[in-house]
Amino acid sequence: MAQKTCSRDYQGHWYFVNTTGFKGNWSYDLNALLMWKGSEQMFGDNGLSLLKSIDLSSNHFSEEIPMEIENLFGLVSLNLSRNHLTRKIPSNIGKLTSLDFLDLSRNQLVDSIPSSLTKIDRLSVLDLSHNKVSGEIPIGTQLQSFDASSYEDNIDLCGPPLQKLCINGDPEQDPIVKLYEDKLLFTSEFYISISSIGFVMSFWGVFGKILIKHSWRHAYFMFLSNLSNAIYVMTAVKVFKYAIEDSR
Repeated sequence: MAQKTCSRDYQGHWYFVNTTGFKGNWSYDLNALLMWKGSEQMFGDNGLSLLKSIDLSSNHFSEEIPMEIENLFGLVSLNLSRNHLTRKIPSNIGKLTSLDFLDLSRNQLVDSIPSSLTKIDRLSVLDLSHNKVSGEIPIGTQLQSFDASSYEDNIDLCGPPLQKLCINGDPEQDPIVKLYEDKLLFTSEFYISISSIGFVMSFWGVFGKILIKHSWRHAYFMFLSNLSNAIYVMTAVKVFKYAIEDSR
């Protein structure tokens, strides 16, 4: 695996893997070539083991976190937040037993949280929020002791300390659509009932008074009589008018 400086404005590093064959077995030496204050510095295995803190947050790093990170066993703080890292969290991340601070938030990491993470007893700060991590949070006192905000905005993540429960390792599905349909049905029935009651009350409020009060009843029938007479006269006039036009 390699990453190297391409221009003066770009600082990067090489990982050299030197192999030596010995009776069918292979040995590996990890070296890092770093640009530091304009000069190249080579660090071997011993030098890398002294590295205590890495902060590469708020950059544009992409692809996966390299598995070789396990060689930085002296690391105390690792911050790779606010990048574009994808794929899984390295399954061997639990080998960083000295880790006290781990922030991988606001990336695009997927799949489940490695169970090896429970082996880091010294971990006091953890942030995996705003990723696409899924499945059940590994059962372990260390991971359950963190606040739920450390895991927020991972829709398919479940288990303590999150309120979303797991069923066979998968998040419980909330019956959102069913609740909405039930609520809609209740609302429709409620308004239909209110409308029916309103119609009945209005009908008997008006016609009840017509039946009970003589003056209202007389006025109502006079209104109907006048209305029928008016309709009759209008109809007769129109028929007479059409008859005259046809005779011409």
